[in-house]
Amino acid sequence: MSTPDKKLTVLAVDDEAPALSELVYLLRQDEHIASVLSADSGAEALRQLGLHTIDGIFMDIRMPGLSGVELATVLAQFRNPPPIVFVTAFDSHAVDAFELKAVDYVLKPARPERLAEAVRRLVARVNSMNAPTTPAPAAPAPPDDETIPVELGGVTRFISRSEVRYVESHGDYARLHTADATHLVRVPMATLEERWRDAGFIRIHRSYLVSLAHVTEVRLATGRSSVVLGTEELTVSRRHTRDLREVLVRRSRPNASGGAAGNSSGGPSSTAPGAPAERLPEVRE
Repeated sequence: MSTPDKKLTVLAVDDEAPALSELVYLLRQDEHIASVLSADSGAEALRQLGLHTIDGIFMDIRMPGLSGVELATVLAQFRNPPPIVFVTAFDSHAVDAFELKAVDYVLKPARPERLAEAVRRLVARVNSMNAPTTPAPAAPAPPDDETIPVELGGVTRFISRSEVRYVESHGDYARLHTADATHLVRVPMATLEERWRDAGFIRIHRSYLVSLAHVTEVRLATGRSSVVLGTEELTVSRRHTRDLREVLVRRSRPNASGGAAGNSSGGPSSTAPGAPAERLPEVRE
């Protein structure tokens, strides 16, 4: 029988008194929040963190002295940093929020339903951080999903990493391709490759990083190799073909219980947990 989620103690940080008062009021209305502490500066926030156990922080970005981004950078050095939700009137720091792995990015004036969504995301992050350690499964579980801020028609929106089928390089930018849209973010593809490797993303070309969870078919051949994602087919460069084949072979090896992971028939198996079965053709070097 599952136990109910623990109610959270959170810290609200804003240098403007009316905004801070409103944020504290809204947070106290949420059923997931047990207590709301407040601070009118980054320095005061650090003092509060030294005095209390804080489950999460809701804070502005542009503050005199220690800004929200600077405070988040300091907190990132903590052994167990509390998750952060930015609540700001400016959408120009969304990329900073992404790089700092913020739980959410809420634009002022914060609507109650939008702030409630941010609280739910915070609860999910805290529950994930506090989950009891269990023996490693036969196949590694994917890491927690990540939210990415994207600009769409002048409005900052969020998509989940699990929605991203593949990433296309655009110099210092990357274009994220989902099932029904594309989004340009100011993050180099090399950064995403490193960060998302454990989530099942693999480089198949200097221009492409793909999510194996969305790959429906893999076509490996000596002359031309490719992967299929829905209705799209992406070329695998000769340089990355060997790496892709090694990943597929690793994922199709028998698991600890003696059975083939994802395929009891002994034949080629799916390369991604939860993905449709895909072919693993023999590669002739």
